[in-house]
Amino acid sequence: MNDSKERYGALTRFFHWGMGLLIVWQFLKFFDRINDGEHWVGQTLVPWHISIGSLLLVLIVLRILWAVGQRKNRPEQDPATALLVKAGHGLLYLCMLLLPITGLMIMIGNGYGWSPFGKQLVARGATDIEWMATLGSVHSLIAWTLLILVVGHVGMALLHQLVKKDGVLRRML
Repeated sequence: MNDSKERYGALTRFFHWGMGLLIVWQFLKFFDRINDGEHWVGQTLVPWHISIGSLLLVLIVLRILWAVGQRKNRPEQDPATALLVKAGHGLLYLCMLLLPITGLMIMIGNGYGWSPFGKQLVARGATDIEWMATLGSVHSLIAWTLLILVVGHVGMALLHQLVKKDGVLRRML
């Protein structure tokens, strides 16, 4: 269950791959820009965007708490690139945390309320909360930033696996 100096533990791998799949699902929201979402992806998967985002908010908080508790058990980093690796992962975590928060700010700030998985947690508002909607408007920018970071993350993992052949990817498998 716990991480070790050689590899990541089962819970860390569950968070990584499970959240990775959910984040890819969330990226399908970009397909709403195609034909106003009038296609299979837009009508079948995208309607789950708020619910999956809410689940991701819970998972990222748990993941951060778990990572802090495991920080001394983590596999060793190459000292030459450790600062870049930490910065890259820090930006990934920051975007994963801010995306659902700003999504909530858009929903609540524009008076839509919040009902993940059909369970009403915040009722529709009679009036808009402008400051909240305004702060939430960075949601799309953060989504594009996360997409770029994820592509870079996958690219670096493949670089380590296929070019450097240093076993970095094996630690997460």
